[in-house]
Parts: sequence; structure tokens; C-alpha cells
Amino acid sequence: MLAGCSAISVNGPAPDVTTSPSVPVTTGLPPDVAPLPPALQQGKSRWSPVRWAELPGLGNDRLNEAWNAWTKSCEKPGPAFAPLCADVRRLSIGTDQEQRAWMMQRLQPYRVEPLSATVGGSAQGLLTGYFEPMIDASRVQKPGFQVPLYRVPANLAARKPWFTRQEIDTLPEAKAALRGREIAWLADPIDALVLQIQGSGRLLVSEADGSQRTVRVAFAASNDQPYKSVGRWLLDQGLIRDGSWPGIKAWVAQNPQRVQEMLWANPRTVFFREEALSELDAAFGPRGAQGVALTPGRSIAVDKDSIPYGTPVWLASSGPVVNLQRLVLAQDTGGDIVGAVRADYFAGTGTQAGELAGRLKQPLQLWVLWPK
Repeated sequence: MLAGCSAISVNGPAPDVTTSPSVPVTTGLPPDVAPLPPALQQGKSRWSPVRWAELPGLGNDRLNEAWNAWTKSCEKPGPAFAPLCADVRRLSIGTDQEQRAWMMQRLQPYRVEPLSATVGGSAQGLLTGYFEPMIDASRVQKPGFQVPLYRVPANLAARKPWFTRQEIDTLPEAKAALRGREIAWLADPIDALVLQIQGSGRLLVSEADGSQRTVRVAFAASNDQPYKSVGRWLLDQGLIRDGSWPGIKAWVAQNPQRVQEMLWANPRTVFFREEALSELDAAFGPRGAQGVALTPGRSIAVDKDSIPYGTPVWLASSGPVVNLQRLVLAQDTGGDIVGAVRADYFAGTGTQAGELAGRLKQPLQLWVLWPK
């Protein structure tokens, strides 16, 4: 995923995700008493119609923050939402009350459920998080910066799957194919692994002339090898009890001689392309699978066979890390994001966003907001 970033500063704190208790929604609209439409089936999910009053926290969300993400989706809207985009753009300067009233007039909320769930049964799933790393890098290989990030090799299409991570590090044929394809060099192999898992990131690059600039590296291709979690490998080996990134990094610090073995447990590697980062681009994250820039705290990755890209979604999740009741946009996907009630929350860029994303794993409910 681009997987795997705004209404907030991307280098500042992670989005404010604490919500207050629900209050009654006052929109000035007539009561929501019209007959509900029938349930819909969307790929792997069933959508069950509900009243707007069933959406937790509807009256409290700062909808103008979500509108930034929605106007981004309108750069590449799907057929269901394209007719609404003129209104969406017009309402970008509207009040929360005006935006909420328009949604209630034009959209119907549906609770997202697995097809296997009993009608009216539990529709609880899983919320995780992802982020855009910010990493120091060098344009040239030098002491302290020995870990390369590669562009796509010229012969990638000639071999499916391409070489594994271990073969890339050891086989002369693989090394020759990547020679001269280095974008930059990192200091820490774990940072490189995180960057490949997230699918994109920002590099603070020291150029050969001593100058520095920030660039973005984005997913370009992979070696088509299966992804294997190094955290799962460490747990299975009985080497750690905490499979989070802080737990992995603590083990790495104590066992530097086994880091290469751990990395080779994941045969998948990612190749990148470098992108310039304008001041406007810097306010948003990388482009998700929908093809639009992600918004911290307002973009999610979903299973596209359950929720189409560009769909506004009401998200509710309460747990030890965050309490969320807010409007988000389905703008990305990822290899681990499978199932009807499954989402990856884009936390933003940098260390704080990474800490939030790394700890986030808690129950989830989703409602799609679909045109009437």
C-alpha cells in the first residue's frame, strides 16, 4: 500500500483523534423518517441501510477537515460520486452544519457487514494504521549510509517472480541488475524495511555537494515475492513477545548479528520512484490507490471489493490507542486489507504518526455514505 499521508501540519502532531460524547444532531432538516431502501451487496460485503441517527458522533465531527480529503477524491471520482463533486467543491467553504445537512439530503448511510454475518448481527472488524516515514538519506554511499533504495530494475519483467531479498543481497546476477539503480542510501536497514512496508516515504537527502532537500519516494514495483512479517518470524522463533515496531527495534538493538537473518525472512522487496515535493504536496501524503493524495486522519485504505475508492465512510473505533468517530474517505488499499469491515487509518508523516500507526489495532465499525 502507499500503504502506504491534510488538514494538519504533516510534521506536527498526529491528528486529534479524541472525540467527545455524542450530542443530538441539529441540521434544520425534516426528521429522517422516509422508508429505508433495500440492503445492497457490494462484492464481499453487505450494506444494510440505517438512519443517520445511528452514526455515532455525527454531530461532533469537524467535517471541514474531511472535506479536504473529499475534494481530493473529486480529482478522480468514480461514476457514483462524479455528479456530486460540484456540490462537494462548493461546500468546501461551507459550515459543518451546511455540510452535514447536504450529506443527509443527498446520501444514504449503510452499515458495512460481511456477507457471512447474520442480518442485524455483529458488524465489527479491525482497524490498523499506516504512515509516511521521514528518513535521513545520502545521495552517495558513504560510511554510515550503506543501505540502498532502488529504482525498478530494467529486467524486472523478464523474471517472475524476481529475485528474493536474500538473492538480491547475495547473487552476482541480482546485484548486477541493480547496479546504478540506487536512488539514495539509508543508515538503518530497519528504516528501509519500514519504508518498503509502508510503500512510500520522505527522504531528507544530503546531496553530493553537501546541500539538503526533501523528496518523496513512492512505490513503483515489487519483486512479486510474498510478504512475510518479520515480527511474526520473531514471535514464531520465540525471540520476542511484542511484535510491534518498538518491540522489533528493541530486539534489533540487542541482536545486531542476526538482523540480516531477520530481514531475509521476508522475501519481498519494493522498488521506488523519486518524486519532487512541492510546498502544496508537502501538506498531503503520497497518492493512494485511488490516485489522489492522502489526507492525514481522513484517508483510509480498504478492501476495494467491499468499498469502492472515493466513497465517503463513517468510521467508529474505540480502543486503548484512539477513540474515533469521524468522516473519512476510502482512497487506498493494501495487501493485508482484506474483508468487509477492515480499514487502515492513514496517520500522517513522521515519528508521531509512526508511533500511532504502529500501536493501532482495535475494533472497527464502518458505514458507507452512498448517493440516494
